[in-house]
Amino acid sequence: MSIDELISRNRSFVAHPGSPTPALRVAVVTCMDCRIDIYRALGLEPGEAHVIRNAGGRARDALRSLLVSQRKLGTREVMLITHTGCGMASFENAEFQEELGTDIDFETFESPEQAAADDAAWLREHPLILEDTTVRAFVYDVKTGAVTEQGGPSD
Repeated sequence: MSIDELISRNRSFVAHPGSPTPALRVAVVTCMDCRIDIYRALGLEPGEAHVIRNAGGRARDALRSLLVSQRKLGTREVMLITHTGCGMASFENAEFQEELGTDIDFETFESPEQAAADDAAWLREHPLILEDTTVRAFVYDVKTGAVTEQGGPSD
């Protein structure tokens, strides 16, 4: 069983308790895709950033966590990262809704570049996101590990 393997690995893990406020004051929103090792890709150490993962790395899905991250735990920058070869670009929202018999918006997209840019624009305008927040959008290339910014930096 995979969970038993993870528990076994945990027994050899030594926790390093620290502050819940990330040292870099940044929240990273990215996809749950298991090919993305966001800590290695960005050179992150434990305690440096909040990492929020969901299907597609979508901002709307991450909003609740981002608000806690900002308002209660001090982050002031948001890094949105979609990626190439994302499964969320492989099906249509309406078809999946019909298949499941639900009206949940799965936030599928055709282009990870456009999804990242759209989410950044949406987040910058959201009334609950602090005004002084820097929001930047990127695409992670699953073949090379490179992260490319979409548009320029914006506060």
